[in-house]
Amino acid sequence: MELLAPAGNFEKGKYALLYGADAIYIGGKEYSLRAKADNLDDEDLSIIIDFIHSLGKKIFITVNIYPHNKHLPGLEEYMNFLGTQKLDGIILSDPAVFSLAQKYAPSIPIHMSTQSNITNWQTAKFWQNAGAKRVILARELSFNEISEIREKCPDLELEIFVHGAMCISYSGRCLISAYFNNRHANLGECTHPCRWKYSVME
Repeated sequence: MELLAPAGNFEKGKYALLYGADAIYIGGKEYSLRAKADNLDDEDLSIIIDFIHSLGKKIFITVNIYPHNKHLPGLEEYMNFLGTQKLDGIILSDPAVFSLAQKYAPSIPIHMSTQSNITNWQTAKFWQNAGAKRVILARELSFNEISEIREKCPDLELEIFVHGAMCISYSGRCLISAYFNNRHANLGECTHPCRWKYSVME
């Protein structure tokens, strides 16, 4: 079992690791759903990777936006850069990003994000057959459903959220943030309406 923690920046990631996490996940300055976090500059990434590996820990990078056409040229260049790094995994959710990862960073394991809505074992096996090493299951699943996926996919790494926000959406694919505030959750700009206080009004 591996305890994985988010890191909005390297300092937070370092504390997570020093206090018991086995691995962290963090975004770069672009293409991550945590666009408002400090995240990592490309220049710092290799230094941070070496430090984390010196602790015997792991680092995964998130490239989990749902890209539009305008994002594709930059994504291709970014994935080519990631392919030169000693990352332990790339967390992604979109098939286009998946294909870019396979093309430009073939040595780095692919982890399918919870944003990819994996709610059954057939979907989990689909991504495994496509080349994913790990799937991060949808947050809506019950213990029994998770157990069945484990039974049907015994040689696939499964990741499960145990703490965090439950979006007003389906596995984090939120539209309400864009509707209220014109900030798109699926491009990393979520205003977290799942955490607001609401009143029921007639």
